[in-house]
This record gives sequence, C-alpha cells and structure tokens, in this order.
Amino acid sequence: MSTETTIKDILSKRIMIIDGAMGTMIQKYNLSEEQYRGERFKDIEQLVKGNNDLLVLTQAQIISEIHGQFLESGADIIETNTFNAQSISMADYNMKDLVREINLEAAKIAKKIANEYTLKNPDKPRFVAGAIGPTNRTASLSPDVNQPGYRAVTFSDLCEAYSEQINALIDGGVDLLLVETIFDTLNAKAALFAINTIKEERHLDIPVMVSGTITDASGRTLSGQTPEAFWNSLSHANLLSIGLNCALGARDMMPHISEISKVSWIYTTAYPNAGLPNEFGEYDESPKAMANVVEQFMKEGWVNMIGGCCGTTPEHIKEIALVAAKYAPRQVPELQLK
Repeated sequence: MSTETTIKDILSKRIMIIDGAMGTMIQKYNLSEEQYRGERFKDIEQLVKGNNDLLVLTQAQIISEIHGQFLESGADIIETNTFNAQSISMADYNMKDLVREINLEAAKIAKKIANEYTLKNPDKPRFVAGAIGPTNRTASLSPDVNQPGYRAVTFSDLCEAYSEQINALIDGGVDLLLVETIFDTLNAKAALFAINTIKEERHLDIPVMVSGTITDASGRTLSGQTPEAFWNSLSHANLLSIGLNCALGARDMMPHISEISKVSWIYTTAYPNAGLPNEFGEYDESPKAMANVVEQFMKEGWVNMIGGCCGTTPEHIKEIALVAAKYAPRQVPELQLK
C-alpha cells in the first residue's frame, strides 16, 4: 500500500494531527552562538545564531527531541527542520553549499524518530513531511517601490533552489512534501513545477501538501489573492491537500479556512498560530484556549488535518488532538465539472 493510499485511508476515518512550531521549541533551549556553530563550524567568520536549519548538523539531538515531543503529544505528521533550507535563504549565512546535507540529515532525523513511534503503535503510523518554505524572496512583487518591474528572484532561480532541496528531502526518506507558508503563489508554482519535474525524472510518486498564509486582516496573501483565488491558482496540481498556516491565530483564520473548505475538492489543512504575538513577539494563547477555538474548525467540518504554527508547543498539539478525536473529518466534495 502506498503512503498516499495509507494516508487517505486514515483521513477517511479521522482528522489527522500535524505537529507544532519547531522555531518556538528551539527558542526554549536558549542556544548560544557557540551552540549553533557546534564543533564543526566553531571557527567560521559569519554569525549563524538564528539559522535553525543548521541545527540538524550541530545539535541533532535537540531536533530529534523536539520531534519526539510532538509525536508523544499525538502528532501523525511531523515536519522536517528545513523551512529555510534552500540556497536562496541559506545565502544569508554563506551556507549555500550545505543545502543538500542539511535537508538529507533533517529528513533522516525526523524519519528515524517517526519510525520509532510507528513501531510502538503500528495502528497509528507516523509520517514525515519535508518542509519547503517560501524563501525570503517574492517572484510576483518588486522589493523596490521605485522599480515596480524589478524582481529579486526569477521563476528559474526558485525552481533550481527548490529542486536541490526536494531531491535531498526525498533521498532522506520523507513520506510527503509540504510547500508551506506561501505568501506568493508564483513561488509555490515554482516549487510545484520542481516537484512534478523530479517526480517524472525519478519515476516516483509522493504526496504533496500545500499551505498558504493570509498576511493580515484583508484576508489576502501578500501577493493579493483571496483564499478562493489561491485555491483556483493551484487546483490544477495533483495535490493531497491545501490549507492555511501561520500569520493569524485560529480565531482570525476561521473565515479563510471556511472559504477554502467550501471550494476545494481535496483534503484541507489548518495550522494557525497560538494567537497573535504580543509586543515582545511572544505567543500567549494557552493550549486549552487554542484548542477551544480550533474546535470550531472541526465542529463545522472545515478540516481534514489540524495542527499548529508559531507559538504552538507539544502541549498545544496534545489539547488539539484530544478535541480532534471527538469529530469526524471533513467530507471531501466530488469535483463538479461544468
């Protein structure tokens, strides 16, 4: 039985749980510059503190511990620690040459701990999603208001960067690919083009999840799309799921995930932040408070998979999982051809 078939079988019976925020958990360790560098990079010139993806090479045990905590809390799907692990973002740290190694190791770390939990309870198999972030560039918009036609990155640049990351994640053993926190749909199209090209070249099939982000109260992505427009732009792709994550707390995400749920004929996902950040950039919404809000997502039948983004801890995921167990998954509507 293929991974996609197994996941679809689970989704026909219950809501699946996605893990919480890797960054939030890393912050709890209060790692120093020296700890980020580890022994291997102790003598490099540039500062690397904040390069969380590098930790799969220098603090692998910490990353494994975090994955384990989310699995212990009930997560069915954990994400690799690779949100910025492509050459465009890693160029900020002069570490483009480490992209393949980081993705490979991140996938192996996550897969090892996921397999351990599957062996403990074969009736609840655990899966690893290769996390593919949006990069720190936008292909649709100019970063210079005085040059509206200028682009800091091209479609080809994005395809090349994503391809390197995707190949390494697959080689490391991920079960799914997750193109997430999309603020520019053109970036997402580049990632999906890279994925489909690799799938064809390597003669393999791997489930693909997509998750966009609504950036503010306007209810639109940074590149100006409503949730329905976002779905329409990507509905041609052979996706397992589509949904939203980040930027908003669960309460503010409600109308937007409801909108996607109504128009999408595939599985839907939501993993919001633990409320909105306070003046110190911290997230205050408690696990129970967040679970009470996302319960509405499940009560209304909007989601097939639920989890957490910024500020969410294993405690948040545990409470969300307890609530999710009470509800049936969203019924996926059949595609109506006009």
